[in-house]
Amino acid sequence: MFGLFRRRQPKVEKRSTGYTADLIAARDVYISGARGVAELTATVQACAGLWEGAMALADVEGTDLLDRRSMALLARSAALRGEAVFLIDDDGLIPAFDWHLTTRFGKPTAYRLSLPDAGGGTTRTVLAAEVLHLRVGSDPSAPYAGTAPLRRAQISAVLLNEIEGALAEVFSTAPIGSQVVPFPESPDIDMEKIARDFRGKRGRVLLRESVAVTAAGGPAPSTDWRPQDTTPDLSRIMPVQMLDEARNAILSVFGVLPGLLNPSTTGPMVREGQRHLATWTLQPIAALLAEEATAKLGSPVKIDVMRPLQAFDAGGRARAAAAVVEMLARAKETGIDPSEALRLVDWD
Repeated sequence: MFGLFRRRQPKVEKRSTGYTADLIAARDVYISGARGVAELTATVQACAGLWEGAMALADVEGTDLLDRRSMALLARSAALRGEAVFLIDDDGLIPAFDWHLTTRFGKPTAYRLSLPDAGGGTTRTVLAAEVLHLRVGSDPSAPYAGTAPLRRAQISAVLLNEIEGALAEVFSTAPIGSQVVPFPESPDIDMEKIARDFRGKRGRVLLRESVAVTAAGGPAPSTDWRPQDTTPDLSRIMPVQMLDEARNAILSVFGVLPGLLNPSTTGPMVREGQRHLATWTLQPIAALLAEEATAKLGSPVKIDVMRPLQAFDAGGRARAAAAVVEMLARAKETGIDPSEALRLVDWD
């Protein structure tokens, strides 16, 4: 009977302890790429700079919204995140630093955009027709999202970051240039005084060694008094070779020929690297952006990266133009239709 008046214990609400942390980590991975670490390396920033500079120089026809500043922002976002989202506003294109979208059959229908501001970001919900969304490296399972180059080469990106991080840690903590200095046995007070007199210690890694005399009371062997170097030998793990291979893999995934950044490269190799980057990487991205802009802005848009970068063989083009002019002149003299001759060689 007394159990009826027993005070009930408050119900304890159980929550998952790491749920919020997992959500934040997942969002960070989605925004920054594979792990958000390789973006800090000079190799990745050099590739992103090439993308940014080339797209900023591109010729844009059909719209004034894609100015050079917007093109540079588009290129950097595409290089580091695989996609770029801009709000089409009366004041121009406004970049979004974060976004959520809804889709229908894989095509975006609406966006919730986080727009940058000096006093803090603002959020707006707009339809897909009001958003310019550039995507590169999309997967068939998620055609509405792009994939950054580093996410397509996660192993190489992590390896590059680990190697550079390990080398930086070695140079900051390893006893480079320090030596093990033998010293006769002395009281601890004298040893500490002598230790404080040493200059140039690196991270308190200078070691001293007590040298014991022989049983007969004679001095220690003279060979025992030679200092021993403590600088680590990194050549056995081949850091230079691994670093070069990781860098070359990252350059390749960004569409940059490794020979372009080789210290011993030559002028023809530089020109060929520029042609490769513009032809097989940047011009297709420019075509995707022009198609998206044409659909969203309502007027035909053309973007050309090849002409501003001079990504073609000027001498070969001049010779080809001279041959075409000569062929047209001979066709006119002989009464042959020039258009038929051009059709035979598939010249449009």
